[in-house]
Amino acid sequence: MNRSKLVAIITGAISVLLAIAYLIIVQLLDYRDMKPAPIGQLMPQQVVVTLWSHGE
Repeated sequence: MNRSKLVAIITGAISVLLAIAYLIIVQLLDYRDMKPAPIGQLMPQQVVVTLWSHGE
């Protein structure tokens, strides 16, 4: 077997393994039970009001 073909096969196999590992990790993270952030620890938001004048 030619060396370039062997390198191509090994590279393709590594790529497929990485893709499968990525899909498994995404599925595991997707199954987590997500909880909303606690409201008591959030800082109050500041509202900034800008008044526009038309140069008059």
